[in-house]
Amino acid sequence: MKIGFFIFILAFTLLMVGYVTFKGWQILQIHSTARVVYLIANIALFLTMLIGLMLQGSMPQPLAKAVTFVGYSYMIVMIYLLLSFAILDIVRLSNLIFHFAPKGMLDFRFWWLMGTFVVISVAMIFGNYKFNHPEIVHLDIQAENSHQNKKMRIVAASDIHLGVSIDKKRLKKYVELINAQEPDIVLLAGDVSDRSTIPLVEQKMAEEFRQIIAPLGVYAISGNHEHFSENPFATGNYLETAGVHVLRDTSMLVDSCFYIIGRDDRVNPQRKPLADIMKGLRADVPKILLDHQPFDLHQAQENGVDLQISGHTHNGQFFPGNLIVKKMYELGHGYKQKGKTHYYVSSGLGIWGPQYRIGSQSELVVIDFAY
Repeated sequence: MKIGFFIFILAFTLLMVGYVTFKGWQILQIHSTARVVYLIANIALFLTMLIGLMLQGSMPQPLAKAVTFVGYSYMIVMIYLLLSFAILDIVRLSNLIFHFAPKGMLDFRFWWLMGTFVVISVAMIFGNYKFNHPEIVHLDIQAENSHQNKKMRIVAASDIHLGVSIDKKRLKKYVELINAQEPDIVLLAGDVSDRSTIPLVEQKMAEEFRQIIAPLGVYAISGNHEHFSENPFATGNYLETAGVHVLRDTSMLVDSCFYIIGRDDRVNPQRKPLADIMKGLRADVPKILLDHQPFDLHQAQENGVDLQISGHTHNGQFFPGNLIVKKMYELGHGYKQKGKTHYYVSSGLGIWGPQYRIGSQSELVVIDFAY
């Protein structure tokens, strides 16, 4: 199954690269030097992307980080060139029907390509800035199922994707940002690691997790990327050594005042139903659910959850992915209330792949939770 999926993705990517390379080669036909440079650049950057995806784990850390950054950046350029050329082809087909450019469109196509490069460059510079400057999202939520007249500050993060690209140095900045919010409790809603735990161990990232200051503790669940690791428990086991409480289809009563409920990711076909996990819990205290992928939101409402925190979607990460996410999920990003249940789906603090936020944001979620 994994091999078949990999072959499909590789074939699809080859088709995209082939289309983008061929269209640029056509457009630059009267600019021979630029044509050759464009061809060589596409081939070299595609190979860099492929090497980064497949061999990053076997490279020295600095080299792997550089290769993946260049390769993933090309992924963005390729997708935007694909969209631009598709629009250009529609314009060309329209010209065949309406003849608004009877002398041909060679000059127009050339300047269209130049304009596309300018737009992509500006978008990527701004997008990288947004990735490197996470926003703080503030929410005030009142639990309706509890009246203890208490309040706590929850700091939640999802999709950090620690590994080669997002390394210990960046994790240190994230921890400083978390501590600056003065949390009572910190919740990590999945995809803490990107794939392998080897970079986490080699860089001794546990040292940074131990610097998180949260009197009520740090809690985490698995996302789909934890299941891409050496085994589904590798990241969680490593986090446990750093003092993080990892919840796998279980709950924990914290400070005798509220429950944190953590579900395993839905890629695990054996994960427990939410009703089973919550069976026997006290009815008089609030319940906070961590569930990485925001599917089946009705389940939290039906089981008396006060607050659900999810991630996974990255809010599409870069345009037009954010538009696709809106169509795919009932709540692809942001806040929603259904009945007495509050939901927040985070776009993620870190990122997978290209380090750009175009039409989305990197974010840390701060919730002042009254109960």
